[in-house]
Amino acid sequence: MSIRYCAIAPILVLFSCILGLAFNVNAKEITILLSGETHAMLYPCSCPREPDGGIARRVTLLKQLKKKYPDSLIVDSGAYFAGGIADEYSQNTDLDMERTRLNLKAMELAGYDVVGIGDDELNFGEKFFQENIGSGRMQFVSCNLKAPKVVPFLIKDISGIKIGIIGVTSLQARQKGEKFAVDEPKAKLIETISEARKGGAQIILALGHLSEGEEAGILNTVEGIDIFISGHTRAKEVYYKVGNALVLKPSWQGRRLGRLTFEVKDNRIANYKFEELRLSDKVADDQTVKTFLPRCFSDVGCKKEGLVGICQNPGISGASCIFSEAQKINLFVVTAKACVSCNTEGIIRSLKKNFPGLSVNTLYYPDSAKAKKLIQDFGVTGLPAFFMGKEVEKEPRFGDMKASMEFKDDLYYLLPKIFGYSYLIERKRVKGKLDVFLSLYDQEKDPVALLEVLKSMNPDIHFLAVEKDSGFDAMKGSAEVEEYLRGVCVEKYYPELFRDYLSCRARNISSAWWEDCLGKKGFSAIKACAQGEESKKLLKENIALGKELGIILGPVCLTENQELSSCSASKAK
Repeated sequence: MSIRYCAIAPILVLFSCILGLAFNVNAKEITILLSGETHAMLYPCSCPREPDGGIARRVTLLKQLKKKYPDSLIVDSGAYFAGGIADEYSQNTDLDMERTRLNLKAMELAGYDVVGIGDDELNFGEKFFQENIGSGRMQFVSCNLKAPKVVPFLIKDISGIKIGIIGVTSLQARQKGEKFAVDEPKAKLIETISEARKGGAQIILALGHLSEGEEAGILNTVEGIDIFISGHTRAKEVYYKVGNALVLKPSWQGRRLGRLTFEVKDNRIANYKFEELRLSDKVADDQTVKTFLPRCFSDVGCKKEGLVGICQNPGISGASCIFSEAQKINLFVVTAKACVSCNTEGIIRSLKKNFPGLSVNTLYYPDSAKAKKLIQDFGVTGLPAFFMGKEVEKEPRFGDMKASMEFKDDLYYLLPKIFGYSYLIERKRVKGKLDVFLSLYDQEKDPVALLEVLKSMNPDIHFLAVEKDSGFDAMKGSAEVEEYLRGVCVEKYYPELFRDYLSCRARNISSAWWEDCLGKKGFSAIKACAQGEESKKLLKENIALGKELGIILGPVCLTENQELSSCSASKAK
């Protein structure tokens, strides 16, 4: 969240303005602590950077915050059961069930008040779900899933404000159970909001675990939602507004804990602040949780620098990790000192997760004779490039990667499809040149902000379209292709308006009134060009470089004709 500075008249009482929020010292502050999409993640993630999370740390932090804010509300939007396609640590049904039981036990210990229900809560069927919920203080809500021990909504009095908490479940839950009726979510939510308001609710908090389409349909059309805690959404922002609704995105796998503080004026959220609190190793494990949490559920839970860990008796109280020395594996990393965007450290950390005995040797092209030979022998066209010694064949994870390797002269070359590359060896550096490959329709990547930041750099803009049959194709189909056919015509006939035209269209990409983005210029030349063969020739030229480099997703920047990197408004700055 960016920091804004507030100009306040001298005659007013001075108070701090942080994150754009000014809190009234006379109003009570309400605190909501939240999680979602945890998938029974019991341990910290095995991430190369920020190995955060773990239920024992989360319980500690929640207890501390509950003590500091005794009137706070602790909620979860759903997907706290293990299993399913989103659970990357899933092993087998028995172990996944046990992880779920332990996760629910820890959540109860943490003091969760209300939890929503997602389709993942039915991963093991209705019987398991019923047997493992509703035995403690934690309450389960869903307005459209009808099941014993589940209520449509609850009203909680927090700091004198009545908050109506409504759960809403995706229709995808129908695929995982036959006994529970799952109604269409939008209609039931509208009905339940009305009931909660009649019951005295001043603020409506929705715990939504929906598909992106279901969620968008609700947020864009259903009135009366003040706070919406999301589930499946892939939005990059951790919070944003849709109309009057404040949408919050929980941290994936419970790596961070969400904290929302706000005031209420005229039954509306007047001021708010949302932040994510890291569950790093600086947060101690809760000692009670440690008494019932097994040492490991799989080998992934047994990690020590330079050692290979094996989990014995996984998922039970007697589980233990057995460590042994990792076999040394030579890794040759070929990179270029001139390459600013060549990130080798992150890739090496990722490889060490599977091959802890890696011995890294860095070779710089074109200075190193060995680097030149490897590039020539394997036909390498982009850097950084990674080569592993033949000894990697003895590693348990070798089979998972073999299909993405090329073997020659006792070395395995990790093909670019694994990690990609940043530095194009065969292209000549052109100082000051910048090419940008983007889609005006990819609103999640904020093309408006990117175009604004890049304006002073005068880049060459390349659209993300491909030749298909006798025409073209793009991610959003014919509408996007037509947009680009007009765009290349604008670039030819009104080059001075081209970038402003693109920014205007990106801001209103669903509008058919493209003429409004050309100001007072005539439209006949653009129409004639776009509807004729001329535009096809121009678009073919526009996308040729992207085709040559194999770029199909963006935004991507090609700097000085030699370095590829993902680009966004923040990076471009």
